Amino acid sequence: MGHLDHAAFGWLTPVLSYAMACIGAALGLRCTVRALEATGRSRRNWLLTAASALGTGIWTMHFVAMLGFGVTGTDIRYDVPLTLLSLLVAMVVVGVGVFAVGHGRARLRSLLLGGLTTGLGVASMHYLGMAALRLHGQVRYDPLLVALSVAIAVVAATAALWAALNIKSPAAVAVASLVMGAAVSSMHYTGMFAVEVDVAPSHGTLPGATAMQFIFPLAVGLGSYLFLTSAFVALTPTAMERAAYASAERAATDDVAPTVARGGSRPAATSAQPSAPA
Repeated sequence: MGHLDHAAFGWLTPVLSYAMACIGAALGLRCTVRALEATGRSRRNWLLTAASALGTGIWTMHFVAMLGFGVTGTDIRYDVPLTLLSLLVAMVVVGVGVFAVGHGRARLRSLLLGGLTTGLGVASMHYLGMAALRLHGQVRYDPLLVALSVAIAVVAATAALWAALNIKSPAAVAVASLVMGAAVSSMHYTGMFAVEVDVAPSHGTLPGATAMQFIFPLAVGLGSYLFLTSAFVALTPTAMERAAYASAERAATDDVAPTVARGGSRPAATSAQPSAPA
């Protein structure tokens, strides 16, 4: 059995992956909050942004963590189509869960359905990404730890969607995002601790791409997307903020109107001028 190293670069990859999970969770929660304040096309667009942010953040978290994964006695490669499919699955299935919450009429039922769907999407992304792993040997899983990782994913997703429905302030969303990031990271490493590898030494060439050839550039690109989208969301006023701006403008207009009605914005200048001294 090969020795598994989950942090080949020390704390760098776990910390970075946790940060990606937190950013994706924060962005997804804020977009869901915006969606619940909106209607029609605007709500749909905010929900799409929330789904892409959550899916991208979770996927990036997983594969940034995988940059530090190694197995003694074998190289590691990744099947490119399967890896991309895991990203697509993450966004689509998470999107189904987010839309269930965003458009559901029965809040509790929508929350449970959305949490279950989103959690299963997170777990599917993780194990599909693991199926893309190529190495000299056979990968086996501890079924109890696999079941625990799926349960963590479902609970984490349900908690995140509950937060989106019930938490409005940015500070509370930030705290919820830290908790969600910790839950997603816990799910990932629980799933990784379920892995056992029976190494079969070989000098043959493995198919697929190395993590640095494929996953690192993609993770950097998706991480940039998260940062840019976060900036856009932060700079876009909420419905409550727009209402406050409109109220302030009306108040300012109401203050000016009485002055104009009384005879103009400025008092009339006196026409008499003092006579010059003789």
